[in-house]
Amino acid sequence: MNKPFKFKEFTIHQDKCAMKVGTDGVLLGAWTSIAEKPDSILDIGAGTGLIALQMAQRCGAEIIDAIELDESAYEQCVENFEASAWGDRLFCYHAGLDEFMDEVEEKYDLIVSNPPFYTEEVSSGDESRDAARQISSLPFEELLKGASRLLSVEGLFSVILPFKEEKRFVDLASNVDLFPFRITRVKGNPDAELKRSLLEFGSSKKPVETNELTIELGRHQFTKEYIELTKDFYLKM
Repeated sequence: MNKPFKFKEFTIHQDKCAMKVGTDGVLLGAWTSIAEKPDSILDIGAGTGLIALQMAQRCGAEIIDAIELDESAYEQCVENFEASAWGDRLFCYHAGLDEFMDEVEEKYDLIVSNPPFYTEEVSSGDESRDAARQISSLPFEELLKGASRLLSVEGLFSVILPFKEEKRFVDLASNVDLFPFRITRVKGNPDAELKRSLLEFGSSKKPVETNELTIELGRHQFTKEYIELTKDFYLKM
């Protein structure tokens, strides 16, 4: 599990990081729209740095910042950034979101986040992993407040959540004048229940574009849509 995870254009070392490379992060990094050609991107709660690295691979943004509170994850993120081909565009801050907001006046064209979302207090025996997974370490209200404050006027905010949290998150977002533009609901296979929601927000109201994505038809039998979405990253796609 601690082995480096090799993608087509970069490698993620994850031995110091509580949350390892997973489908959620890859999905968000691949799904997030770069159609508006963002110049500046912020990854909130960067972990290994996976999503920021995906954004660096996909677009020419001059500034790709990341923030990570956990010290070990922060150190790993910096190492992964420096080992990549885009080290000059990637920078990780060792800070919490509230602290970062107090210090930075920068506005970002694109903000991405794969936030912790286990609302129940689960214990795996690994404190840093539990903190990375539990919503109390970055409540949705705090994440949305930060995103709305740090987003440029025409900017986009992109996030992945459990499907069961989608409605609550959309309702909370409206309190800080962020409104959904695009929603993709994800399930593991055709017979499975919806598991995740990919959501894109902006600061104006418009009709929401919604669709569904199924990852597999059967065990390791990926759908065309999932392959199309992630083929630039996974070695074996």
